[in-house]
Amino acid sequence: MFMLAAAVAPGAMLVVVLASRHFMGPTQLYGWMAYHTNLIRHLTCVVTGVTSMRRMALVLILTGIVYASPTEGQASWPDPDPILLEQARAILREVPLIDGHNDLPEGILTSAGGDLERVNLAQRQDHLSADLPRLREGLVGGQFWAAFVPGETEFTGGGLAHGLRAVDMVLRMVDRYPDLELALTADDVERAFADGHIASLIGLEGGQAIENSLAALRMYYNLGVRYMTLTHFSTIAWADAATDAPTHQGLTEFGENVIREMNRLGMLVDLSHVSAESMRDALRVTRAPVIFSHSGARALNRHPRNVPDDVLGAMVENRGIVMVDFIAGYVSPTAPEWLGLTDEAATEFHFAAGQSPDEPGWNMRRRAVAEELRAELNDEEEIGRRLASWVERNPPPRGTVGDVADHIDHIRDIAGIDNIGIGSDYYDDGTSSMAVGLEDVSKFPILFAELLRRGYSEGDLKKIASGNLLRVMREAARVARELQNEGGAIPDENTGG
Repeated sequence: MFMLAAAVAPGAMLVVVLASRHFMGPTQLYGWMAYHTNLIRHLTCVVTGVTSMRRMALVLILTGIVYASPTEGQASWPDPDPILLEQARAILREVPLIDGHNDLPEGILTSAGGDLERVNLAQRQDHLSADLPRLREGLVGGQFWAAFVPGETEFTGGGLAHGLRAVDMVLRMVDRYPDLELALTADDVERAFADGHIASLIGLEGGQAIENSLAALRMYYNLGVRYMTLTHFSTIAWADAATDAPTHQGLTEFGENVIREMNRLGMLVDLSHVSAESMRDALRVTRAPVIFSHSGARALNRHPRNVPDDVLGAMVENRGIVMVDFIAGYVSPTAPEWLGLTDEAATEFHFAAGQSPDEPGWNMRRRAVAEELRAELNDEEEIGRRLASWVERNPPPRGTVGDVADHIDHIRDIAGIDNIGIGSDYYDDGTSSMAVGLEDVSKFPILFAELLRRGYSEGDLKKIASGNLLRVMREAARVARELQNEGGAIPDENTGG
């Protein structure tokens, strides 16, 4: 691989290339640039909002990533040691495994219109992200079901109605299946697990669901919502998302009031999906531990959805947790060239390529190929066919059980064992979307077997499975009691912006 820097002066461009056997020397690079002038021009247009000098530097780095990075083949993962796998299962029979994020409610709403007569969760439903047989096989003891609200409702309206529909879906699931039991507190989780039930908790995904209303936030809490993810993929009126252009440089004043009211209610603040500045603002304001319900370590994968090291470090004082995600695009290792970029440059690249869950380096390679095809062709159908053919030959990296464990290792090294949880983010059939070896909810014990192989103790695994999250829930409840006992007025109704 290679490192590349560029500077632009009037009428001239200086390119410094440090090349290895994987790329080319200066003469070959000059010829390559001359041949791909159209591609460079198109990519320069894509990367907007920066000075001409920085734009060309970004483009040159990108084109280097595109053509220097060898395409990774699809990963595989061996079966775990049977002894370690059984040891992992024994641990998960002793303490509840609580997963921080599963999109089954949205899957039922999308595939069956929310009609539970059409979806029998007591039988395998391989097209969905979960069902009772696979949850039992995976020894899931507690599940935060995501009440997902589309990001576009921030602009089209209807976020509140979507949120209520999603929460209703969870409540109807729990009411229909005796194996599921609604849990509102840490004690509820432990009681449900002791009774052989799967503790079911509700996480509201997307602050657009409250439509800039603290009254709506309070009503969600009364319905059973116990965390709210501040944004989804799009920036909203009071918080910047990780995968959208920054508007507020973090949280607005109203956004800070949302954090304070969540603290007063005892609702967990979920910082998955928000920008790094929004993370830092929330950590500055909150009095309770926060969670990342489904995120990874940005030091290993530069997707802006993941958590930077300085925020991981801040989790020690906050006593919050990062619940590690299994989605392939957030887990698979990012090419060294991309890892070397600043957060600002990486975010610019990602935004230019569209709001995508794909691994950033691969996503930018695909975008560059598409732009080169558009420079050569004026036929969108043919461009689509050729791009699909390229994707078939160069599939996005999947990552593996080992890569997920690497994220856990990194968070432990920066924050500590007390700041880790599991947040799978299962949202579809998992055959291509999730890390290899963790394709569905039946696979959780395989990850715990890998952690045992790496030397994690049984005590460590009990913390990761649920001990850390239950502690966070209890601390958030304590903070809520303190704030309510202080007798301060409930914040006045306000608007975002």
